[in-house]
Amino acid sequence: MKTILLMRHAKAESGVPGQRDFDRSLAARGSEDARRIGRALAKLGTVPDAIVASSAARAKETAEAVAHAMAFSGTIRMERALYNAPGDVWIAALRVIPAAAESALIVAHSPGIAQAAALLCGASSGAFDIPTGGLLAFEEGVERWRDLDAGGASLRWFLRPRMLEQL
Repeated sequence: MKTILLMRHAKAESGVPGQRDFDRSLAARGSEDARRIGRALAKLGTVPDAIVASSAARAKETAEAVAHAMAFSGTIRMERALYNAPGDVWIAALRVIPAAAESALIVAHSPGIAQAAALLCGASSGAFDIPTGGLLAFEEGVERWRDLDAGGASLRWFLRPRMLEQL
């Protein structure tokens, strides 16, 4: 059984003239939301064995803040291919995670996260609306990540950063 965590990067700064979208950093609220999600994962006992993130600044910063807040001790794998990637690229990134990892977190962008979520559980393409900093958890009954197939996962829970403000 594998646990799959999909996270949309946290709230980013607005771009400035001449700045590449790829280089946009997290806003102050985004940094706090990412730390809040990391603390929640630690409290839930759901610290992943592997983290993969888009190498875009806002996704990288989100992954690093989440990892720090939950005391993740591994290395975050940065994947340029996840920048504005469709859902099937998210699934491909999961399939190359080492089999020994029982759980993995991917941090990247919209609309790929909604597409990946729908692919994982066999939902319709418009089934998910994930805000910045949103996190979904799925379980899939495979032994090896490379055997991950579309439609076989079950959605376990969905967290929004604002939900955690109420806790």
